[in-house]
Amino acid sequence: MTSIKLVLASSSRYRRQLLQKLGMEFIWSSPNIDETPGKHETAEQLVLRLAKQKATALAATFPEHLIIGSDQVATLNNQIIGKPHAHEDAVDQLTSFSGQKVEFLTSLCLHNSKTHQSQLTLDKYTIKFRQLTGSQIENYLRREKPYDCAGSFKSEGLGICLFEEMEGEDPNTLIGLPLIELVNMLINEGVDPLASAGKN
Repeated sequence: MTSIKLVLASSSRYRRQLLQKLGMEFIWSSPNIDETPGKHETAEQLVLRLAKQKATALAATFPEHLIIGSDQVATLNNQIIGKPHAHEDAVDQLTSFSGQKVEFLTSLCLHNSKTHQSQLTLDKYTIKFRQLTGSQIENYLRREKPYDCAGSFKSEGLGICLFEEMEGEDPNTLIGLPLIELVNMLINEGVDPLASAGKN
């Protein structure tokens, strides 16, 4: 593409902060997507579907752009866990995570609205949580208030204190946007962040 037109299909400030790491100009817009899981939909199927829907939903508005869609859920014992939104739900989530391994699934779609071609992938990250006391959970939630985060924590902040082990290829995945995979997709579209970095 002669002119890079990059769109982040998300209103998440965390994803915007991650994308800024690449030093490329972009705009963001929030697609109106129903994120309710299908009746027999697995966690993997859900996040892959939502990432693609988010990206393609903006194609008519941005007809000659590269549109980034992403979605994330946590799973514990094969049960989907989303954003808590409320303090009591966050307490329940972190209490259930104590001493457990929780898998985070983060999907990524890069949609070329000009060619109508999409690249789609799924990144997995596993966290082993410490044995957490009720007071530790309460103190953490009162300090960071991570109620808009899947799994009730911010790994880039004090949330790291909740963890015993981390396993995955790209730590950005845990925050919500797999940057290593995104760079690969951009290069496939002829866009090299290292060639364009610093131009914004």
